[in-house]
Amino acid sequence: MSILITAATSAQAYQLKSKLQGQDIILGDHLDLPEFMVKTGKMIVLPKPASASYTHEMLTLCLDKNITQVYLLRPEEIELLLKAETLFNEYNITLQVIA
Repeated sequence: MSILITAATSAQAYQLKSKLQGQDIILGDHLDLPEFMVKTGKMIVLPKPASASYTHEMLTLCLDKNITQVYLLRPEEIELLLKAETLFNEYNITLQVIA
């Protein structure tokens, strides 16, 4: 079971990661990430919120990576994913809003 923290390019994501230490944490972002961080598996590229299928792409990513909690840090992610919270809950994926 893993935890996904969005907005990997922000200081807030790293602060949250340090608070949750000891757990299997994945950092991800839809903004540009350093190539070497993605290649080493320390970060993942997330779907862009502007995509028409963003919600389903995020759900698929969570299921593929065995993610059970998603900490949402960006307003556009929060707005879109909270509309589908029931769907995520059906798959035992908890959405956590960090504002």
